[in-house]
Amino acid sequence: MTWEIELLEPFSWVWMSRGYGRATTSAAPADIARAVLAGHLAHSPARSGETFRATVRTDTGTTVTVAADELAAAGWEAGPDVRQALPLYLRDALPAPDGPS
Repeated sequence: MTWEIELLEPFSWVWMSRGYGRATTSAAPADIARAVLAGHLAHSPARSGETFRATVRTDTGTTVTVAADELAAAGWEAGPDVRQALPLYLRDALPAPDGPS
């Protein structure tokens, strides 16, 4: 699958690419999109007025898009398979997974 981080250009209403990558994983495309966007925003926080989204395209043609306002889903956490599919800078930007107590 491929993933892309996009920024909305407010004057022309065009989505501009801010990052791109490929992954081979069994993780759900929506989980990859959430993790890519969450990692990007943790690594490079949005400035006032910026709108970001992440789009994942699978090799079979399925497209999943996640907007920043969808990241607040309570209880979502990037699992090990999702983390493994991310580049190191995004993986390190995500909060550490909850370990055993």
